[in-house]
Amino acid sequence: MTASPFPIPDHERHWVEAAERLAPEFAARADEHDDRATLPVENLRALHAAGLDVATLPSGHGGSDLSYQALGEIIAVVGKACPSTACIWVMHLGAATTLVRYGKSGAFYAAELARGARFANALSEPTGGNLFLFPLQQAEPAPGGHRLDGAKRFVSGCEIADHFLVNAQVDGVPSFFGVPKDDSVRFEPIWDSMGLRATRSQLVTLDGTLLREENQCENLSPVDPNIIALGLPWLSIGVAEAALDALITHARARIVPTTQRPVAELQWVEFGVADAHVQLLSARLLAQRAMWLADRRDPGSLDASMEAKLLANQVAKSVAELGVRVGGGSGYLKSSPIQRHFRDAQAGALMAYSVELCQGSVGKRVLS
Repeated sequence: MTASPFPIPDHERHWVEAAERLAPEFAARADEHDDRATLPVENLRALHAAGLDVATLPSGHGGSDLSYQALGEIIAVVGKACPSTACIWVMHLGAATTLVRYGKSGAFYAAELARGARFANALSEPTGGNLFLFPLQQAEPAPGGHRLDGAKRFVSGCEIADHFLVNAQVDGVPSFFGVPKDDSVRFEPIWDSMGLRATRSQLVTLDGTLLREENQCENLSPVDPNIIALGLPWLSIGVAEAALDALITHARARIVPTTQRPVAELQWVEFGVADAHVQLLSARLLAQRAMWLADRRDPGSLDASMEAKLLANQVAKSVAELGVRVGGGSGYLKSSPIQRHFRDAQAGALMAYSVELCQGSVGKRVLS
């Protein structure tokens, strides 16, 4: 592979290699987890055992200050092998690192992450769309903090979470809290999605849940680097890479009966694969640029992450659709990995910030 203009620091290469060693096992289990919509708990435990959870923490909290550049590559590796695992892991890290970096009880949450506790991101509201940084649900004053009656949707990995990052309006201000799993937090088992089925992103209901004042986040800015916003383009890149690999494998192996030549030698397939390859390289470069900016705490990293997500989401869908065309009838069968990549590729464009919101933000900025 051609050298990247945004290389991973040499001292962090071993973290990427750790993910690469785990990836074959993740890939071997991906179809089964997808078919049964079961959480890939063993994969998440393996990532933690490899030290990848704690590596993302600041050194002051026992972490390795893992660069965003390296983290993106790791997400792509995991996402290519099992995108549901990558999705849950990104949300887990996003919630945990937010509570560590901005929470009044940051040291507590760092210790929880280190011991293997699970975190979930509970920010999206049923009526809030993409506006997870600007919740609509109101929390009411209560002894020790505030109480929230509400619901959060698409909470990936919620059923195994020990702690949740929850948002609410507090005195008219969007506020974020760490919330432990207790009897006031319930799951509605409604998840039966087309793709990323193993994330089990259920609806979470909060029945008078106490948002404790000591677990509140402070000084959280929407322009600060955010693992979820920066990581989701890499999830789509991983899906696109898996779809392209499956397409190539099929095209090389399948023989056209009338010519006795492989499908890979058909001109329209060559043209399609060339476009897919270049589009994927472009998506990678935009995603790498966003991470490079984030590592330098450049406020432009948020805009860059939207540009990267917009392209990565579209490329994943385009490459996966090409895979279905090249796969033909056999690629359409449930036994083929091609169909799973196609289903998984649709999810990225729907996840916040959605493609439409990214288009609106980027377009408005360019036009102004």
